[in-house]
Amino acid sequence: MGRKRKNQEEQGEASSSKQQKEEPSQSQSSRQHNDFEPYPASKVYRFIEPGPVLLVTTGSLADSTHNVMTIGFHMVIQHESPPLIGISLGPWDASFAALKKQRECVLAVPSVEMAGVVVDIGNCSADDDEVQEAGGKWQRFGLEALPAAKVKAPLVGGTDVIANIECVVEDTKMVSKYSMWVLKPVRAWVNPNKKPGEGGKMFHHRGQGTFVVDGEILDLKDRMVKWQEFQD
Repeated sequence: MGRKRKNQEEQGEASSSKQQKEEPSQSQSSRQHNDFEPYPASKVYRFIEPGPVLLVTTGSLADSTHNVMTIGFHMVIQHESPPLIGISLGPWDASFAALKKQRECVLAVPSVEMAGVVVDIGNCSADDDEVQEAGGKWQRFGLEALPAAKVKAPLVGGTDVIANIECVVEDTKMVSKYSMWVLKPVRAWVNPNKKPGEGGKMFHHRGQGTFVVDGEILDLKDRMVKWQEFQD
């Protein structure tokens, strides 16, 4: 019995030693991540968000109920059949009611020259005294409202606007829970003098009021062998 117990103890020690080798200690685990440091999960949007800052117009140009706001949370959902875009726009925004009622809007892509104005638009409300005294955001910030082709909301005119995308609401299943609207582009317009990479530079929000501007273009089309159908 003594030898058997000793053998069992030896086997147990060997097993324990093996397990210690297989399972890294907490200090070893920390060392494995020593090139990184913890980051708040609530702020990870700062890494993933940076699509271009957009202007969203709602309401109707014909009856002068058109409004404009700034958004930074949006995403491409689907390339085609049909193309789909998701935007985050909640009931805290005045444009929410108009989008809910008319189910259409325009997404305008501003160039970096408009950065200051776009940020100011995003930091005011149609109810602010200064905005009301000016007659609305369009007048307050000197924006040009142009008639769209397929929706009532206006395009944003001007030499520093890269593009306008007329959209209709495709799906509202995620609006009540996540304030996420799925939009279907029905017509799009581009400024020939401000195409991205050809004079137009978009700017992207990085959190805390900081932005990054389009810079060097990296052309790897020849390596995108599985996605050639989406190339010009």
